[in-house]
Amino acid sequence: MKDWLDEIKWDSDGLVPAIAQDYKTGRVLMMAWMNREALSLTAAEQRAIYWSRSRGKLWRKGEESGHVQTLHEMRIDCDADVVILMVEQIGDIACHTGRHSCFYRVFENGEWKVVEPVLKDPHAIYSAGH
Repeated sequence: MKDWLDEIKWDSDGLVPAIAQDYKTGRVLMMAWMNREALSLTAAEQRAIYWSRSRGKLWRKGEESGHVQTLHEMRIDCDADVVILMVEQIGDIACHTGRHSCFYRVFENGEWKVVEPVLKDPHAIYSAGH
């Protein structure tokens, strides 16, 4: 039997981009990277687990902030080189800036304009870990 992880087209670093979307609204919350272990653990634990390229280790979303992403559904695209996670975003904050989504800037009149408020000060979110 073929391992479902073998169907993913991993990049040269053994990673695949993963897009987290709100399972109720379809809103894109964030994009991160997953390696084979992260994707396998995400399926097993039913929560989003990513690979942190900057830290070089697994990153369980919400391990510091408490803003866990509970998995509702996982899909791959037609080329099997992008993963979409349909998640429930606990605390309604996905972004480390304290916003609902990492995609909070809109291009208008030749510049990037912030269009979403900070829901919680990042210093208050991460004070325990820093």
